[in-house]
This record gives sequence, C-alpha cells and structure tokens, in this order.
Amino acid sequence: MTFPAGHEPPAFDPTVPNESRMHDYLLGGKDNFAADRQAAQQAIELAPELPVLAREGRKFLHRVVRFLAGAGVRQFLDIGTGLPTQGSVHQIAQAVAPDCRVVYVDNDPVVGVHAQAILNDDPLTTVVQADMRDSELIAGHPNLRKLIDLDQPTALLFFHVLYTIPEDDEVALSVARLGDLMAPGSYMAISHPVSDLCPEVTARIAHLYQQQTHVIRGEPRSNVRTRAEVERLFAGWDLVEPGVAYLTQWRPDHQAIEASRPIWSVGGVGRKPAPAQV
Repeated sequence: MTFPAGHEPPAFDPTVPNESRMHDYLLGGKDNFAADRQAAQQAIELAPELPVLAREGRKFLHRVVRFLAGAGVRQFLDIGTGLPTQGSVHQIAQAVAPDCRVVYVDNDPVVGVHAQAILNDDPLTTVVQADMRDSELIAGHPNLRKLIDLDQPTALLFFHVLYTIPEDDEVALSVARLGDLMAPGSYMAISHPVSDLCPEVTARIAHLYQQQTHVIRGEPRSNVRTRAEVERLFAGWDLVEPGVAYLTQWRPDHQAIEASRPIWSVGGVGRKPAPAQV
C-alpha cells in the first residue's frame, strides 16, 4: 500500500511514545510499552484528570453509537480508531442491531495488526490502514467497499482524533472531504479536547504531545482548539440536540460522572441534510 508524501504511517518504534498506546494506558489497558507509560505519566502530572477524560470519552462514544444505531444507522466509518478496547464501535452498534457494519480506519500499522487479529471472525467488521486525510484511498478501499455502500446513510466518526492534525485548514478540509462522500441522512460525530476551561493546562499538554509522540505531525500550535473551533467543523451539517457540548453534558445517561475536575473535551453529532431543491 502506498501513501501520499507526508501522509506515511508512523514507523513502529516501541521506544518512542505513541498516542494510541498512551490512550490505552490511560484507559487501564495493557497494549503499551515503557515509553508510552512514561509519557502518559508525565501528562498525568500536568493534568491529573486525564484518566477521567479518557473514560468519559469512552462513555460518550457508547452514547453516540447507541443513539445512531437506534436512529436506524447500519453503517459506521470510524476514523482514527486507535487500539481496540472493550466496548468498541462494532460491539456497541451490533448490540443494538446485529446487522450493523463497521469499518475502522487508522494509519498506525500496529493498530491495524491488533484490530485485524480481533476482527477476523466478524464478517461485518473490517479495518482499513489509511491516513484520515486520504479520503479517496479510504472511500475506494476494497475492505470498505465490501461492507459499506456510501450511497446509503453512514455514521462518520471522529472520536478524539482530529487534534492530531494541528493545522486548522487541513483538519477542516479532511473533515469536509470525507463528509462530502456521505449520503444525505448520514451522521457525523466528533469528540475533541478544547482549551476553553483550562487554557494553561491544555497548552502544556499540547506541547507534551507534540514533542513526544509520532502521531501529531505538522506545524506545532500553542494550544488545542476551542469549543467554537470544533463547532465550525460541523459546517453544513444540522447539529442534533444538545449541539457541541462538554462530554458529560451530551445526552447523559445513568452512568456516574467522574467530574471532580473539569472535563475539557467536547462532543457533538450532526446530520447531513438533503440537497436544497433548485
């Protein structure tokens, strides 16, 4: 498989921290190395709430996928899936509707190997190794074409991944290109850390991740995006209630909220409208 210049997947190096493996560690997983644990601990020293943020992010994912499957969506395209963990998109969606089909996309070859090993026995779930900026490669990949009909409504998911593209124009273009491939009636979900509540903390975290991981590439930025900047990524989509909200405020359920410290990540879901009649 070839990748356009500048979009090559990160090389596997267990001595260099990797964002997906750091996130796995924050969730209590075991698919990580000493370098990942060391970098994650450095991040926790800067922001002790990071493990809580990771868990609340997973709860948000659960609520969103249940909502979408309940709304009749049967096709899911999960961009930047990270390392497989308990309660992944296919498990949640298929618990609501067993015929749901899920395609995971990630440019990390380690993620691809892990995911494929887990999903080999599931004919309704597959993996595509690609960069999220390569919309044509993703849309034309035979693994995707085997399971998803892009002429039918699809859920396009960006859970905690868009911050790995520092440039605002590039992230907006990446989201728009993939969104343009979706049929009317499709949904798009985004979760993203924001700087509004704790700008000094998030600036230090942004610096740490940009300096230490292989995932975040491009011109460094001084802080993560704001809530308003995340909301603008939904341009052209109709936001479902309650719009772009802090994770614990997006359609909360009976699960306890671990919000002893600020939850500085937001999430939202938009629905693609039908084209305007001429």
